[in-house]
Amino acid sequence: MSPEPVEIGTPYGAARVTLQRGTGRARALLLLGHGAGGGITAPDLAVAARAANAVGVHVGLVEQPYRVAGKRAPAPAAQLDTAWLAVVEAVRAGELGIDKRGRLPLVQGGRSSGARVACRTAAEARSRAVLCLAFPEHPPGKPEKTRMPELDAVDVPVLVVQGRTDPFGCPEPGPDRDVVVLTGDHSLRSDRAGVENAVTDWLESLLAS
Repeated sequence: MSPEPVEIGTPYGAARVTLQRGTGRARALLLLGHGAGGGITAPDLAVAARAANAVGVHVGLVEQPYRVAGKRAPAPAAQLDTAWLAVVEAVRAGELGIDKRGRLPLVQGGRSSGARVACRTAAEARSRAVLCLAFPEHPPGKPEKTRMPELDAVDVPVLVVQGRTDPFGCPEPGPDRDVVVLTGDHSLRSDRAGVENAVTDWLESLLAS
């Protein structure tokens, strides 16, 4: 039976978090956000959550308020970031029924737009690391409109998992930034085993350090 999502109030309406518990002793909490026009059932999010659970990481799949309200068009970036940080604060306060003392390390991430939110809010959320699935380096066909400053500003370890033919581009590795390039496009559907292996290896290394 699927877990019941928890609604969390934000300044822009209710967000929703679906908790998937890790196996064995809890080692960390990973919050994952969805893409601009998609939801938390995206294949790469499902694979990443499964990989995290297998290594003892609880996963909270976060639905932004605009999605909870049934809207397809995403909210402005500032609203997305504010709502995300409200969710982080609520989760740290124990609203998911886990980690009520705030002892678990927080890792945050998401796919596409959700990855951008995770990068922009990493410092304020005090995230230990950031997981980016299909980070949109630039709009398709417009490399001059780069989003790399958002990624470059993150000063904690980052994993980027990217499709080789992603029309949104492919970030380069950098200090504390690993980039795994897989067969496929922006959906990351073509190599789910590759996504799982990349996330598993990165989390294991991160949590061992």
